[in-house]
Amino acid sequence: MAPSNFLLFALLALVTSQVIASDPSPLQDFCVADIHSPVKVNGFVCKDPMAVNADDFFKAAELDKPRDTMKSKVGSNVTLINVMQLPGLNTLGISLARIDYAPLGQNPPHTHPRATEILTVLEGTLYVGFVTSNADNKLFAKVLNKGDVFVFPQGLIHFQFNPNHDKPAVAIAALSSQNPGAITIANAVFGSKSPISDDVLAKAFQVQKGTIDWLQAQFWENNHN
Repeated sequence: MAPSNFLLFALLALVTSQVIASDPSPLQDFCVADIHSPVKVNGFVCKDPMAVNADDFFKAAELDKPRDTMKSKVGSNVTLINVMQLPGLNTLGISLARIDYAPLGQNPPHTHPRATEILTVLEGTLYVGFVTSNADNKLFAKVLNKGDVFVFPQGLIHFQFNPNHDKPAVAIAALSSQNPGAITIANAVFGSKSPISDDVLAKAFQVQKGTIDWLQAQFWENNHN
């Protein structure tokens, strides 16, 4: 094979591998995470199979309990079950979350850099949506009632909002990663440590620096447990 053809083949192979990349796939029945291993890999080192037991695949009564939403400025509380809480999820490419919403509470605009999310409403009503990437920035939104299901594609900004003034809401979400990550847009932009320059943000948002300074002075909390 000519050197130029070889380089082209190698480049195509690399690009293709990135396109289909996802959480590491298991090459055995399971790869229970050894959370305490000092070895650092993309994911977690496998626990010795001889030391694995049923508890590695079990989490006791975690998602049946209503969560406190009143302490949150945004009026929501996300309880995530990922590989850190359930080591048996390692390499299986899935996790789960319960989301509690106060009346008029929201899970504010955010993204999951490593996962697609599918959400179903257990109680109440939610207004949900996601926005496509540049340059269209098209909003896809629906009002969901009990039992309804909605999908948020990987990496896209999305949100959920409880429009009821007097009733809470609850949803369950499944995510296509053992560790999906969450980037809450306001927190990342205005609550970064150290702060992004107000010159940068004032120009980006087309507002005065004083507005940016005020936003950066707010307490940007995390609604994820």
